[in-house]
Amino acid sequence: MSTSNYATERDTTEGRVFTVTGGDWDSVVSGTDPINDERIVVNMGPQHPSTHGVLRLVLELEGETVREARAVVGYLHTGIEKNIEYRNWVQGSTFVTRMDYLAPIFNETGYALAVEKLLGIEEQITERANTIRVLMMELNRISSHLVWVATTCMELGAINVMLYGFREREYILEIFEIITGLRMNHAYVRPGGVAQDVPDEAIVKIREFLKLLPKRLKEYENMLSEQPIWLERTKNVGVLDVTGCVALGVTGPVLRSAGLAWDLRKTMPYCGYETYEFDVPTHTDGDVWGRYLVRLAEIRESLKLVEQAVDRLKPGPVMVADKKIAWPAQLAIGVDGMGNSLEHVAKIMGQSMESLIHHFKLVTEGFRVPPGQVYVGIEAPRGELGVHAVSDGGTRPYRVHYREPSFVNLQALPAMAEGGLIADVIAGGASLDPVMGGCDR
Repeated sequence: MSTSNYATERDTTEGRVFTVTGGDWDSVVSGTDPINDERIVVNMGPQHPSTHGVLRLVLELEGETVREARAVVGYLHTGIEKNIEYRNWVQGSTFVTRMDYLAPIFNETGYALAVEKLLGIEEQITERANTIRVLMMELNRISSHLVWVATTCMELGAINVMLYGFREREYILEIFEIITGLRMNHAYVRPGGVAQDVPDEAIVKIREFLKLLPKRLKEYENMLSEQPIWLERTKNVGVLDVTGCVALGVTGPVLRSAGLAWDLRKTMPYCGYETYEFDVPTHTDGDVWGRYLVRLAEIRESLKLVEQAVDRLKPGPVMVADKKIAWPAQLAIGVDGMGNSLEHVAKIMGQSMESLIHHFKLVTEGFRVPPGQVYVGIEAPRGELGVHAVSDGGTRPYRVHYREPSFVNLQALPAMAEGGLIADVIAGGASLDPVMGGCDR
């Protein structure tokens, strides 16, 4: 028998068997005298309907009051960052899109911007590609915030708003399906541009959505903003002031709800955001109520950005002209799903042996990226999404590491929860809007 604190082991006829325990659970419990201290240590999660995914919170309670809270992450670890090292630079898009699965377009865009910076082709990205990126990101921001409103309302008892939030999000997912062929995990934004152009059918549906959503947002506010239970559960709950946010590295709507108008689209613009007209909503209370107001205001600002992007869409290429980088995709929907159109395949096959060899090497091996390292930050729905990409000069990333806002923001949970009621852990945790796929990746 092993003396390991974490996993005892024994040999059996089936091989070596490990018995995994709760890690430091015994030491946590041993520090509490339940008779004298009248405290109890409980798990909230990782299988819990109100932890926004597989998040485990170890709570030390005294009655209904939280004396200590610790967030335990890693239950949704997928090894995405390591997997990217075994794929070429373009294939990385297919992995990173699955990190924060509520904001796939942001994962892809951050990655693409980092690769483009390593390649030194930032200025070669076409105007139409940048406009499409802004259009897709802002639609994605709206869909992500709609999920936040929906799930937070569900966790605080407003089931009807949950149904309506997912109803509106469904509209955006249909738009994404028309443009990318997929509702989620698109791998649409690629180094050099985007995989394919936006069809006219999608533009029509986007304009319909721009008329529809403002009315629906007004309905949300009519249901929530003066509802006594909603006000009781959100005002002065989960308070984190701007000093606490900055000290803990918290960004996004949580930081802006504390009064600091820090938004990378304004402070460090990318993809041409400096040419768009929009405001950065803020609030001063730094509580769950303020985060609710900021996110609804951000949805309205994103609608303004989407409208401007649609109006700016001018005909043109959506991928860089350099054929040594541009992924050779002319996608079409066939009987067996989406893939390269037959005309495109015939063109490649019929041009010359050299072009066929080039196509084969680009698809199977990929392009080479000069050695170096870069950091690129973008404003994702949950805050600053940073990409640190390292190249050793080969066709595969040497290292790609994400600064994921869900992971960073979660460390603020104890500061918000300790000293409050256990019911407020739900509201405060939900107001951070963590997505565990992004946190654990």
